[in-house]
Amino acid sequence: MKPPECFVSALVLSVSLLPAWGEDLFTAQPLTDPALFNGGIEGPACDAAGNLYAVSFGEGRRTIGKVTPQGAAELFVTLGEGSAGNGIRFGKGGLMYVADYIGHNILEINPVTRSIRVLAHEPAMSQPNDLAIDSSGILYASDPDWATKTGRIWRIDPDGGTHLLASGLGTVNGIEVSPDGATLYANESEQRGVWAFPIRPDKTLGPRRLVRLFPDFGFDGMRCDVDGNLYVTRHSKGTVVKLSPGGGILQEVDVLGSKPSNLCFGGPDGRTVYVTEVEHTRVVTFRVDRPGREWKQF
Repeated sequence: MKPPECFVSALVLSVSLLPAWGEDLFTAQPLTDPALFNGGIEGPACDAAGNLYAVSFGEGRRTIGKVTPQGAAELFVTLGEGSAGNGIRFGKGGLMYVADYIGHNILEINPVTRSIRVLAHEPAMSQPNDLAIDSSGILYASDPDWATKTGRIWRIDPDGGTHLLASGLGTVNGIEVSPDGATLYANESEQRGVWAFPIRPDKTLGPRRLVRLFPDFGFDGMRCDVDGNLYVTRHSKGTVVKLSPGGGILQEVDVLGSKPSNLCFGGPDGRTVYVTEVEHTRVVTFRVDRPGREWKQF
C-alpha cells in the first residue's frame, strides 16, 4: 500500500531537519571580518534566502548591513536622522521589523524596495530594545530603563497600536515567543533571570514564572528552537546557553568573544545559529541539532 503523499512529504521534511551523521555541532567559527561592523553590532535576523541582517554596519549606528551565507557584506539601509536600530525580526511576506531605540519607534522595512516606514511610535517607551513576533504578526518589544535597572514589555499590533503588557520588571532584554504561541519569554540582563509569561487569548500576559536564575554574568538576546528550548546570549561570559523549557542547561557554546549581543537561526535547514559579538565586532556561527522556531514559522 502506497503511503499518502502528505505523509511522505512530512517524513522527508522531518529527516531533513535532523543533523547529518558526524556533523560538528555547537562549535563556533567566525563568519565576518571584524572590520565590517562596529561596537553596536546587534539584532541579527535571516531572510528566506539565507541572508543575515544586523545593525551598526560600517562606522555608523543608523546602518543595517546585509551578510551573505558566505560572509560577504554590504550596506542594506541607513535609517533616518534620530533613529538607531537594535532588534530585527522578519514577519509574514518577508517584511522586516526593527526596534528603533532612539526614535521610540518600531520600523517596517520592505526588503525589495528598501523603503522604511514607522509602524508604531510610542514616546512612553524608554527604548524598544529587542523584538519577538508570533505567527499572527503581533510583535512584542522589551523596554529596559538602564538608569533605574527596571523594564517593561510592550505589544505592537499589526495596525501599529501599542499596548503596555508588563511593568516593574528588571532590565528586560531578550524576548521570544514559544513554538505553540502560548508563552512569552523574557530575560533580565542585570538581574540574570529568565522568565515565562502565559499569553492569554486576548494577548495580555498572565503572572510570570521563573525559568532559571543565574548567579553571574549578564544576558542579552534570546531565541527558541522548534522544540521550545531557549538559546540565550551570556554577555561578558562569551557563551550562548541552551536551556530546556523547564530551565535545565542542555548546552553552552563558546562564541569566540566575551560579549555576544544577540542571535538568530537561519541557513537552508534552520539549524545554523548566527551570533553578533561585540568584542570583535563580528558575526560567528555554529550548527545545532534542531531548527529555530521563527525559521520554521516564516
